[in-house]
Amino acid sequence: MSFRYCPCCARPLARAELGERPRLCCPDPDCGHVFWNNPTPVVGAVVELDRRIVLARNVTWPDGMFGLITGFLEAGESPEEGVVREVKEELDLDGAVRELIGIYPFYTKNQILICYHVEAQGRIRLNEELAEYQHLEPEAVRYWPSSTGWAMKAWLEARGHHPERIELPAAIRTGLDPRD
Repeated sequence: MSFRYCPCCARPLARAELGERPRLCCPDPDCGHVFWNNPTPVVGAVVELDRRIVLARNVTWPDGMFGLITGFLEAGESPEEGVVREVKEELDLDGAVRELIGIYPFYTKNQILICYHVEAQGRIRLNEELAEYQHLEPEAVRYWPSSTGWAMKAWLEARGHHPERIELPAAIRTGLDPRD
């Protein structure tokens, strides 16, 4: 995200070296606003329902591309509360956090993903954000070379599976940071 004007006083922002990095800053010493560009926290869930994994396709994604349930944290909620809320909102499943899988950077969108294993129960009903879902045996799940894919891989390997890597569609791959 890039700002051109100070959100506090509306003056044009200027580049300055702060904290050993170039930053956008308000040049007015009375204001002094600094745009730190901190990553946004996002939660992700490896959803287990009836000993199988639920992957979903967002309505904006290409056909055949499925991933974890993810979403932004709301103000005042813990990551554990947020991930259970997202599972309920997107799949209409009741969930319980079983473990933290890991924390993964998603450089392209300047996000930090906090990924959990969520055991769920209920009947899947997709919300408007999702087009379709898969309900797969763990040994049939593959991983993808990106933040949530690394979480999926770690979760599967911790359970003795050896998942196959799949490549992301070209439209998605071109936007990824080479570190993903």
